[in-house]
Amino acid sequence: MIWKKNFTIDELNEAGKDSMAGYIGILFTEKGKDFLSATMPVNKHTHQPTGILHGGASAVLAETIGSVAASMCIDTEKQICVGMEINCNHLSPIKTGKVIAIAQPLHIGARTHVWDIKIRNEKEKLICVGRLTVAVFNK
Repeated sequence: MIWKKNFTIDELNEAGKDSMAGYIGILFTEKGKDFLSATMPVNKHTHQPTGILHGGASAVLAETIGSVAASMCIDTEKQICVGMEINCNHLSPIKTGKVIAIAQPLHIGARTHVWDIKIRNEKEKLICVGRLTVAVFNK
């Protein structure tokens, strides 16, 4: 198990309700032994002007889920995590429904984490792949 902090999905959703994640409708849905998942609606709040999912919204989802997952793997009394770099490859457009993101660690080190985030539609078609690098700092 990678998690150093005990948390519930309800706690994660409550913590993010007054942030960008809450505004665009990101909801955490599941934590596993080595992954965290969340959903995001594809609607007017997450569309680009052409009516498809905005790449920036996918990046927000990837950054949100990866940063939260990283924070659950550190001692939050002594450390904080901040995003250093995010890369997203947008593979397929989507107009409606929701997307499901799953974040899994590629590396959990003392000073950096690297997270792999895959975003799929409800039929499990790959929409976006992301990689988030997180810096871990002492408070």
